[in-house]
Amino acid sequence: MCLSFMIYFDNSATTFYKPPSVIGAVNSSLKYLSANPGRSGHSLSLKTATLVHKARINVANFLGLECGNVVFTLNCTHALNSAIFGIVKKGGHIITTCLEHNSVLRPLYELKRGGIIDLTILSPVSGTDFVTAKQVELAKRQETCLVIINHISNVTGAVQPISEIGSICKKYAIPLLVDGAQSVGYVDIDMGAMGIDMLTIAPHKGLHCPQGIGVLAVREGLSLKPRIYGGTGTDSLSLYQPLELPESLECGTLPTPAIASLNAGIKWTLKHTHSNREKLFALSDFTTSELKKISGIKIYTATNSVGGIVSFNIKGLHSMDIADILNNDYNICVRGGLHCAPLMHKFLGTMESGIVRASFGFETTFGDVNSLIKAVRNITHNI
Repeated sequence: MCLSFMIYFDNSATTFYKPPSVIGAVNSSLKYLSANPGRSGHSLSLKTATLVHKARINVANFLGLECGNVVFTLNCTHALNSAIFGIVKKGGHIITTCLEHNSVLRPLYELKRGGIIDLTILSPVSGTDFVTAKQVELAKRQETCLVIINHISNVTGAVQPISEIGSICKKYAIPLLVDGAQSVGYVDIDMGAMGIDMLTIAPHKGLHCPQGIGVLAVREGLSLKPRIYGGTGTDSLSLYQPLELPESLECGTLPTPAIASLNAGIKWTLKHTHSNREKLFALSDFTTSELKKISGIKIYTATNSVGGIVSFNIKGLHSMDIADILNNDYNICVRGGLHCAPLMHKFLGTMESGIVRASFGFETTFGDVNSLIKAVRNITHNI
């Protein structure tokens, strides 16, 4: 089990470090604002509603969403499902890529199996790690109703050219949904400038917030059908779900403590953006360079990775076995296996072996990565 005294290299799954300001915001919410926002007229409910509203504004500003809506969800997967099922049309055509996580692929393949949509899967062009805007343009059809792109691959760290793809989508009036689970907090995002219509966030990653909340940011003018129905605190006399965002997609009690963490997490991220990005790039660049010197190592990290993810395998060993050895013998936490991205592994030829992913975070040191390099060197010598 990964404990705090172990070396934690699984930040792409969840960042281990939670800033004191984030922890304080959660604690303060639990202690002083354990009321239901938008459900009552008393002062505590109103104060809680004000906190939630402030978080919406902060998220919108952080993402360059000048006109639109910020919807709070259970997690990034919930946000993606809300976007996909909310906009899909029967007989429609959707374009996506082989880099996608199962939180995108499974909803799409379920829609395809049900005969609701036709689906086109794009793969990176030869010699690159990304899908081009030209590929998207060539794949579009008259009935294309959505383009879904993973901003940064959780397997290789490959960065997709979102602005170029956004321009193509805007040209043909095709909504663009971007999975920002691995990118928000690590790269600059301006939804308006980049042509992003919908963006999903996993705040427990790049924003260093707790688990239990996701975000779906939607530009003004998009209409999404709800998939979950229930109380919203608005128009309670009606027996039908409100049509307006964000209420149409937010049912039941909101996770106020986690929403409170967003205010602190965004502020902390903005303060540490430059130094953290430089550090992550330096750590991953150093680690990749050193691993390449070891015989029997294959590196999968994308050439355009912005840092923080180092993906590799050791010849002759399954990635899960390597992860177990690192955990049990060296107290190092990494991720092995298929990373919930089967088409990416098929593209890379690693369906059988999976890939070892070491993902660094705010507290990672060069001493930590040297421990990983030394451990990998020892493992290869003992094969």
